[in-house]
Amino acid sequence: MAFIFKSPESLLTDIASRAKAMRLAAKLTRRTLALKSGVAEANIKRFETTGQISFQNLLKIAFALDCMDEFEQLFNERSPQSIDDLQTKTRQRGSL
Repeated sequence: MAFIFKSPESLLTDIASRAKAMRLAAKLTRRTLALKSGVAEANIKRFETTGQISFQNLLKIAFALDCMDEFEQLFNERSPQSIDDLQTKTRQRGSL
């Protein structure tokens, strides 16, 4: 199990930097990525410079850059790590 010691803000800027690097590696301008993804060019610029973007627009950019596989793993149920994990019942409802 991997531990991430990054703040949410730090992770946002890291993801934005990686997305920009992928855009540049694909030789896409912001305008071209905007046309390909359906996300406004101004939103792409804000994302690349600040990390701020809606989740829906992030998914559209990821789709345009062929990076959707990573999102498939988000919030997946984790495999048991111990015998105690196997014996613990999963809660079905949000309240106790």
